[in-house]
Amino acid sequence: MKFGISMFPTDTSAGPGEVAAEAEARGFHAFWVSEHSHMPLDTDFPLADQVPREYASMLDPFVALSAAAAVTETIMLGTAIVILPQHDPINCAKAVASVDLISNGRMLFGIGAGWNEPEMKNHGTDPATRFKLMRERVEAMRRLWTEEEAEYHGELVDFEPLWQWPKPVQKPHPPVFVAGASPRVIERVARYGDGWLPVVVPEANPLSPGRMTPLAELKEMVPRMNELAAQQGRPQPRVVVSGYLDPESYEVYQSLGVESVSFRVPSADFDSIQRAMDEAQATIAAVQG
Repeated sequence: MKFGISMFPTDTSAGPGEVAAEAEARGFHAFWVSEHSHMPLDTDFPLADQVPREYASMLDPFVALSAAAAVTETIMLGTAIVILPQHDPINCAKAVASVDLISNGRMLFGIGAGWNEPEMKNHGTDPATRFKLMRERVEAMRRLWTEEEAEYHGELVDFEPLWQWPKPVQKPHPPVFVAGASPRVIERVARYGDGWLPVVVPEANPLSPGRMTPLAELKEMVPRMNELAAQQGRPQPRVVVSGYLDPESYEVYQSLGVESVSFRVPSADFDSIQRAMDEAQATIAAVQG
């Protein structure tokens, strides 16, 4: 099993290049960054009484990963997540391919449909259609990445034949990881994703439905997701967990074939992030020992 680091890089935190280089030097497999373009003042934040400042001040994820790519050589670079219904698919396809090119094939494309309806509406996205829109945008982007003359005709995404370069270094394209916790997320992964990005918690709580996956549910959902993918003739999806790690969850992750576990570090100064990495490595050593 591999291990990664994730963070919300902001205007007040250590820079993504500095953090990614440190993570690579420590042997972490991947560096993941998140995305919110802004926070409307009428946001109904589900995890606290007030929206934390870092949610309104994240760096653009593709700019952040470009900075990380410039100072690293081996660590994988991922989005956890890009809110795909808030992105133009042609522009987003070019951004993903560009990061994959400058990093020499290290891009991991994690996506989600989003939860903040006012934020979506400011991008002209109808929250009611965001899941269909996400699927069509993934399908359209795959064509842009893999076809010399690409076109796509869906209900919500439609464009005539066009040229777009660069193409990604990874073939056929960087893996698409779909995030989510609702029962339908595994159907989406099986249908058009290459992997799943669950946020795992020890047990169900009032905040977990639709946002986080209790460990007991993960044990049921991963095998079912694999079955659904096989029924459609698709490969077994990859699973990258964000959340927690202890001896029990470590055994579960291993039994399910989880590829990687990511540890969140704070949007803080470099010393604080180094201490968080120390704690992550101590946790890893404890469960492996």
